[in-house]
Amino acid sequence: MADDAVAVRELTRRFGGFTAVDRLSFRVPTGSVFGFLGPNGAGKTTTIKMLTALLRPSSGEAYVAGLDVTRQAPAVWRRIGYMSQKFSLYADLTVGENVELFAGLYGVAGARLAARRAWVLAMAGLEGRERRLTGELPLGWKQRLALGCAVLHEPAILFLDEPTSGVDPVARRAFWELIAALAAQGTTVLVSTHYLEEAENCHRLILMNRGRRIAEGTPAELRAAMAEPILEVQTDDAPRAVEALQGAPGVLEAAMFGRALHVVVADAAVAAEVVPRTLAAAGRSVGAVRRVQPSLEDVFVALVRREGGALEG
Repeated sequence: MADDAVAVRELTRRFGGFTAVDRLSFRVPTGSVFGFLGPNGAGKTTTIKMLTALLRPSSGEAYVAGLDVTRQAPAVWRRIGYMSQKFSLYADLTVGENVELFAGLYGVAGARLAARRAWVLAMAGLEGRERRLTGELPLGWKQRLALGCAVLHEPAILFLDEPTSGVDPVARRAFWELIAALAAQGTTVLVSTHYLEEAENCHRLILMNRGRRIAEGTPAELRAAMAEPILEVQTDDAPRAVEALQGAPGVLEAAMFGRALHVVVADAAVAAEVVPRTLAAAGRSVGAVRRVQPSLEDVFVALVRREGGALEG
């Protein structure tokens, strides 16, 4: 436990008769990047709000930096950084004013403030733009500025709730380079996402659905745990091909993967004959069919569907 930045035991949150987080337990080693992966409604945001002492658990325990989030909330807030799912800065303040505001909230002053302000502006690519209104910035710059403000006080633990939602792929990559740099310097990062390519950057992941943990491990461990064979199928109309394969003998799952299909099957040799025949009967042309190693997306889709599918609405 001494090496854990976060320790959670049977953490639960209910809203009336609805259980948003259901007896969640995990540990996060210091200096690691730990990811929460799940569809909308999986309980990721509710979990992060409890760990940041913004929402009281219904039951269970959570310790952040060795502090009880229920009994020691103010001390927790002083030791963490938090970037919420929605843009967390003030659009009607300038870049510089937002930095000054968060510096005041975190008690960063004097020579330290000057150094940290310079770091934030350089990291966000906003040097010379201190007087620009934050609301006028492109989304990628806004998110980098929000990250800079969240770590202005150099917290040991950083919580990021879907920080790149709506950001273009180039900006997402740049943002994750910043996360990697912070982790390399010893910051523990807990991040929620529904982007599978982002999840590959995490040292360890929890896959959540309907408030429960459905799998946990490194990305490699999660991929290796999938025992069912997967066939990649090239076809002329992937959406209609998915429909045609629903209920086909030996087909467990079928989903689009780029322009092709990934088909989870019970037996690869049998399916290599059944799948082309089924698609041909449905009027779909079939190109190459080959067995492939599972991607994290394959694991994610299979586990969520196996656990009853994602919540709707």
